Order: sequence, then structure tokens, then C-alpha cells
Amino acid sequence: MIAVVDYGGGNLGSLVSALERRRAEFLVTDDPGAVAEADAAILPGDGAFGATMKALAERGLDEAVRASVAAGRPFLGICVGMQILYDASDEFGTHAGLGLLPGTVTRFQGAPRVPHMGWNRLEILADHPFVRGLPADAYAYFLHSYRAGVGPETVAATTHGERFAAIVARGNLMATQFHPEKSQATGAVLLDNFITLARRATAAGAPP
Repeated sequence: MIAVVDYGGGNLGSLVSALERRRAEFLVTDDPGAVAEADAAILPGDGAFGATMKALAERGLDEAVRASVAAGRPFLGICVGMQILYDASDEFGTHAGLGLLPGTVTRFQGAPRVPHMGWNRLEILADHPFVRGLPADAYAYFLHSYRAGVGPETVAATTHGERFAAIVARGNLMATQFHPEKSQATGAVLLDNFITLARRATAAGAPP
């Protein structure tokens, strides 16, 4: 079972539809216990970094996310759900993140326009089960004004005036700056890969 984290601010509709089309077993929940104990979890994001962290903390979902990742269960962060995995962000002031990935999320400095909105080609940098099957010319749809730099955990990068992390993964922790559920063929590959990992975790009754 996949827990889709509902903190009151995420755009859940398109993600729920994508999971339903794939016949994935999932539950949309704001219960921290359900998130921490689920076989896998997805944190969709929509909005500002600080507001997202506040909403998660008010519901105890910040610690539930940490518990899920620490237990080795497949976890997917999407858009702001990726950004809050980092140490901090300077969006509308300085805000602490979950600290699961090193670095600070900052506003574009060298971009031709902000927000970054449109289709960008992904540059695959490393192998990981999450990106298996992605073609070399895969494109994804972006809409954001802040980004994380390319680091050791970056498995795919892209460029909008400056190069930044598009997909990050480290063990059971996976995340995308873009919305895979809105990225057509590219998103379909990624969601299918994540659901496969979640099903393996469910079948094993423990972290894969």
C-alpha cells in the first residue's frame, strides 16, 4: 500500500488519477501513523517551501516522512515535495527542511525567465531503479522558481539558464522537481518504476 501524503496543500487530483490508471494500491491520508507504516509513500508538493513545512509539522507528517525514509521504504517526493527533503530553502526567508538531502534550495539566478515553465530535456547522470527505462531524450514538464543544485544524489539534471537537479535518488529515497503525473511518457516510466518498487516492498512485508 502506498500512502499519498495529504498535508492540505498538495495538488492531489492528477496524481491520484495517474495512480488509479495504474491500478496501484494507495491511500490518500493525513494520518502520520499511516504514512510511517505504509509500504511506500508519495509526498506531492504545490506551493511555497515554508508553508509546506509548516503544514507538515502541524500534522506530525514531517516526522512520519522521516520515519518512512529511515525504515527503508520507497519514498517519492514531487516538486516542493522534493525541495523540502533538503536542509533548507531561501524562499520568502530562510526555512529549515527535513534534512534528508544536503544543500539549500535557492531561487534561479541565471535563468532567462522565472518561473521556469515548460518542457526540458533530462540529462541522465546515474543509474537507479527509479529511472530505468528512461530514454536518452526524455523530456519532463517543469513549473517552479526555486531549484536544488546538482549533487551526488542527482540522477538526472536539466538546464534553464543554469543546470540543476531534476531527479534525485539515494537508496529508497526518490524525488522529482517536475510533476511526473503531468509529464506524459517520461512520467509514466517513473511512476511505473516507483509502483514496482512499492509492490516489491508490499510483497516482502519489509523494506526491499
